[in-house]
Amino acid sequence: MKSKAEICKNWLPRYTGTKIEDFADHILLTNFQTYVNRFAEITDSQVVGLDRAMPNATCKKSNVSIINFGMGSANAATIMDLLSARSPKAVLFLGKCGGLKQSTEIGHFILPIAAIRGEGTSNDYFPPEVPAMPSFKLHKFVSQKIVEAGYDYRTGVVYTTNRRVWEHDQAFLKHLHSMKCIAIDMETATVLMVGLYNEIARGALLVVSDVPITPEGVKTEAGDKSVSAKWTDIHIRLGIESLKDLEAKGEPIKHFKY
Repeated sequence: MKSKAEICKNWLPRYTGTKIEDFADHILLTNFQTYVNRFAEITDSQVVGLDRAMPNATCKKSNVSIINFGMGSANAATIMDLLSARSPKAVLFLGKCGGLKQSTEIGHFILPIAAIRGEGTSNDYFPPEVPAMPSFKLHKFVSQKIVEAGYDYRTGVVYTTNRRVWEHDQAFLKHLHSMKCIAIDMETATVLMVGLYNEIARGALLVVSDVPITPEGVKTEAGDKSVSAKWTDIHIRLGIESLKDLEAKGEPIKHFKY
């Protein structure tokens, strides 16, 4: 296997346990196996690849698949590269994030207008000056579905980092404040940049799972379980409905190259 295309065609089934042609045209990405399990229950589909790195499920009726790619920007880049073998019509990342504003509340939905590339992984794909931005038309469909479902959302810039344990670092917290970011996570910028690199329409719908700018706001296991119990199904359904609507209206998402 000498070319990227050959590698990705071999590795997508290898990592997921699913044949390329069995993936739907629209892909949801997640970090959580509970999301894949609930997607399968909601859509009456089957979870596959439990013995692989990236378990997944596909609903043929909705033409939507979901993949748990794991945590971190390296895994985010890997799945966005591997999905180039499938050339999906759209990829939407359903992630959790830490809120960085005093007004941010747990359970708020965030539809990022851009992400700051603090993770470093995306530097292997584009120079640091290239902004990490979603496909606007995809986010238009997501925003409409959020409003139709009776929920609110916020927009802003998300900071993506490779660093997991930083909540104790006052200098880092001060740096985050200076950038005026609305939230922080570990994957959004990478999904957006590697999607751009592979000419895949891409976006992210994040839910605030903690507010780590204060010691009492740092995520705990109990707090994460509480957020998951209340918001997981809503998060998944918004993702499914957004991609179904995109499919039903048949609107192509034009890919613009820099």
